[in-house]
Amino acid sequence: MQSDISLHHITPMAAISIAISVAVAFLLHWFAYWAATRIFRRIGMEPVILPAIYQPTRWIIVLMALAAGIQPLTFSPHVEAIWSISSKMLFILLSGWLIFAAMRAGRILLERRSDITVEDNLKARRQHTRIRILYRVTQFVIGFLILSLMLIMIPGVRTVGVTLMASAGLAGLAVGAAAQPALKNLIAGIQMAFSEPIRLDDVVIVEGEWGRIEDIKLTYVVVRIWDDRRLIVPVSYFLEKPFQNWTTKTSDLLGTVFLYVDPATDIEPIRARFVETVRASSRWDGRVAILQVTDHRSDALELRGLLSARNAGLAFDLRCEVREAMMNYLRSDMPQALVRSRHRIEAGEDFAEAFTRRSAAAG
Repeated sequence: MQSDISLHHITPMAAISIAISVAVAFLLHWFAYWAATRIFRRIGMEPVILPAIYQPTRWIIVLMALAAGIQPLTFSPHVEAIWSISSKMLFILLSGWLIFAAMRAGRILLERRSDITVEDNLKARRQHTRIRILYRVTQFVIGFLILSLMLIMIPGVRTVGVTLMASAGLAGLAVGAAAQPALKNLIAGIQMAFSEPIRLDDVVIVEGEWGRIEDIKLTYVVVRIWDDRRLIVPVSYFLEKPFQNWTTKTSDLLGTVFLYVDPATDIEPIRARFVETVRASSRWDGRVAILQVTDHRSDALELRGLLSARNAGLAFDLRCEVREAMMNYLRSDMPQALVRSRHRIEAGEDFAEAFTRRSAAAG
């Protein structure tokens, strides 16, 4: 009796034929890749997609060549069943690898078309944000479909795969309470890709922290704080709670500098020096430079200086630069303008003299 895993009619020539078919597959793949690379470079296009799909396409071709070489051979039923299931699962897995690699290369190409490093990068940041969010959502969906197809190939768990495919995953995830936050953030991410409350490199204030949107994941957002800390925030936060976005329409910003001076101070010299200091800075963008009295208290006047810069980083540095220069000016040229405390002391009679006088009047 033959074993279930024995092979029939296997000859050295058959084994050599299989080896030759696999070697030819390697050779054909290499030649096709070389020819495609030459064509891309000749027409002036950078071959970004070709290196990305090199490995998955090679192994798909090898698998197809191996399947073609084995086709004429006769296996035992048990071996044929194992080969049929494993080859199909491997083909699905390699196809998913190919799709993910092509998607990654396509995302790189799309992001290269929009330069996010320029000053006025609002349009580029919008495109990068949509590409990145939709890319991760598509990754999740395709990964789920690949897993379901692989389960369908296994007879013992085919029912599980069919159930997952029928529900498309979303209904099954919504049923479980533990999956509801993940599903909520997933849907919020899709919504945020089109409503755009935030974009990559936006300057925001979240939970009292000043930072930039560094990355937008499938279910959370990474905010890079000014001191290089990272604040991890759920995607749904930006649709449900208020936060400050300093670069919604443009990267240009207004900054403020507050000064407090004595109420008797002449404001005009300070105003002239403020405008002169702002205009002399290379960080100023030439739009706004003004100083106004915004509050009056019994002990001080509040002066608010407005200045403008091309982005949030320059605005912050410009504020610090102007504030320091103005304080140096007040200390050196107008020390009388510095806030000082005043106390009125009423002159009173000496206690001993008052007591002597009252005693004499009584006697």
